[in-house]
Amino acid sequence: MQQWIRLSLTAKVLIGMVTGLLIGLIMRHQFEGVAFVEQYLVNGVFDVIGQVFLTVLRMIVVPLVFTSIVCGACSLKDITVLGRLGGKTIALYLLTTCIAISLAMAVALVVSPGEGANLESVSTYAASTAPSISEVIIGMFPSNPVEALASGNTLQIIVFALLFGIAIAAAGKPAQPVVNLFIALNEVMMKLVTLIMNLAPYGVMGLMAKLFYSMNLGAIGNLFQYFMVVIGVLALQVFITYCGLLKVTTGLSPSLFLKKIQDAFMFAFTTASSNATIPVTLEAVTRRMGVKNQIASFTIPLGSTINMDGTAIMQGAATVFIAQAFGVELFLNDYLLVIMTATLASIGTAGVPGVGLVMLAMVLQQVGLPLEGIALIMGVDRLLDMVRTAVNITGDSVVTCIVAKSEGALDQAVFNDATAGEKEENIDFHRIGNRQQPLEA
Repeated sequence: MQQWIRLSLTAKVLIGMVTGLLIGLIMRHQFEGVAFVEQYLVNGVFDVIGQVFLTVLRMIVVPLVFTSIVCGACSLKDITVLGRLGGKTIALYLLTTCIAISLAMAVALVVSPGEGANLESVSTYAASTAPSISEVIIGMFPSNPVEALASGNTLQIIVFALLFGIAIAAAGKPAQPVVNLFIALNEVMMKLVTLIMNLAPYGVMGLMAKLFYSMNLGAIGNLFQYFMVVIGVLALQVFITYCGLLKVTTGLSPSLFLKKIQDAFMFAFTTASSNATIPVTLEAVTRRMGVKNQIASFTIPLGSTINMDGTAIMQGAATVFIAQAFGVELFLNDYLLVIMTATLASIGTAGVPGVGLVMLAMVLQQVGLPLEGIALIMGVDRLLDMVRTAVNITGDSVVTCIVAKSEGALDQAVFNDATAGEKEENIDFHRIGNRQQPLEA
């Protein structure tokens, strides 16, 4: 028991996945057709464990999205003063997210990682007529926000939360208690996500045991293909999208940028948390790249809330993978809906480990795909989550440099100095008080 407690969540989820996989295969090959096994184990114990986990995932979608987006919108209270800064930052974040998910779905459609899996959903699914683009846009705006919250209409929740958060910011000082309330609620929701993710090993075990009892062995190979598709698209996002945008818009050296961001990149990789990496990312862009703190202090925290390109890539690839694995045909309108939903959902993706799966559940619901498919990717998702987070903070830093350069708030001499900021990273613990200097505003 003590050894289990000391294991990381990644290790626990992997153990849960492998255990469920082995149990499912053993039951299939040794006890297939045995009434007791099917009734009391497959459709009993394992189904209950898996379905309870899926239910609590659905449970936190609405409050997590709402509180996170309201808090993010509240951080835009200076947008009327910053003007161009806010517009450029948000536009670039949304642009890179749209590129990320579009690239992910395009690669996944070419590679077809889910083809041949031939899975069946335990829930009944009837494909409905895909709505038109105009219907999707009109449907984003709720006539009754309470009804939108109660029914879980995520697009309407996102729009209402954005407007509500901006209104709170515009109200100023009288609304400060409301701001404090939502900040506290957001912290509580993050803790709730952490709590639920600690149940993930058991939920994954139940879901995988039931899935692998009835699935083809070829689906194991499909999962590896999905993993490689996501890794490949994440690499394309960094080296093509980010480096290309940085070079074209600023003329700065992408290779020098990647060298200067490597510490923050590795910290994000090990923590799998954009929020935890904010101090390291701020230090990298201000001291090592020469961005003025008045720019970075706005763009980096905002990016940790609304810029989740890595998560969007996972959602795009996973949507195509799950649709192919379960034999569900998606049309052009469905893919456009996924792009729009995942892009807006990235605004509500809290920068904590594992929360991307909650958002994936929301995206799958929008196009009517079975949530059981999440179990297929959860075993490798924790590993992918670490890479996704590193990609997220890289995107935050690229956008920060682009905005700072356009606003004349980037010291190019510092950026071009390969050793800039290295002295500030070395701490003399005998004279720690002598080096505590505020960042340049």
